[in-house]
Amino acid sequence: MPSRPLPVVDDRAHLRADCSRCAGLCCVAPAFAASADFAVDKPAGTPCTHLADDFRCGIHAELRERGFPGCTVFDCFGAGQQITQSTFGGRSWGESPELARSQFAVLPVMRQLHEMLWYLAEVLALPAAAGLHAEAQARRTEVEDLTRLDAAALAGLDVGARRAEVGELLGRVSDAVRGGRGPDRRGADLMGRDLRRTDVRGASLRGAYLIGADLRGSDLGTADLLGADLRAADVRGADLGRCLFLTQPQVTAARGDAATALPSAVRRPPHW
Repeated sequence: MPSRPLPVVDDRAHLRADCSRCAGLCCVAPAFAASADFAVDKPAGTPCTHLADDFRCGIHAELRERGFPGCTVFDCFGAGQQITQSTFGGRSWGESPELARSQFAVLPVMRQLHEMLWYLAEVLALPAAAGLHAEAQARRTEVEDLTRLDAAALAGLDVGARRAEVGELLGRVSDAVRGGRGPDRRGADLMGRDLRRTDVRGASLRGAYLIGADLRGSDLGTADLLGADLRAADVRGADLGRCLFLTQPQVTAARGDAATALPSAVRRPPHW
């Protein structure tokens, strides 16, 4: 009797931010410019005025109301706790200021590595991509090994080259899952467009600008949304449940509701 294939498991729990195990890195390392996303200017390396002594946000429940929607969109994919607990062995810039420059330099590198792991885990959970699972697993092992490097090695890592390698694989996965169907709208400027009567099922929307686009009630099928800009895109009642490479930041930046279908690994934003 032929053996049955093992069940596919989506194991991305460790790629979710756990602020209780971080040191508020995203509230200190990056610079903020006063805008619709951030109420104030904040230089890089300077703690946000709302960062509490325990490294938690003092206005977390009111970020949008207080003018900080950009903070609700940001997601480190678990990089913060990896840096704090693993790379620096539980030490932080708060107790050891001499670590600040090094920890802040590592954050964008680790975040990109963890984002790659998010996509690769998704590939391994796609039955339609079974023919590429072995390659995806090999890539995931390579990237996981990189996340265990010391701070100096991480800071000097050519993360762009790694992203290109993983991106090429994700392109082949996309082609395999979508079966060559759907229009190619990679990098398309679709800002503010009414797409409700446009067939976007299975479309390649990689890097497309969908800012403010109207997708209400649309069925996107297996559309590839890798890197698509969904800020203020209206996805109320839309079916995004089978879309490829959709991340939490993209969803949080969009406008949805209780009727919006989402992939199981992505959470419905509280403000929807």
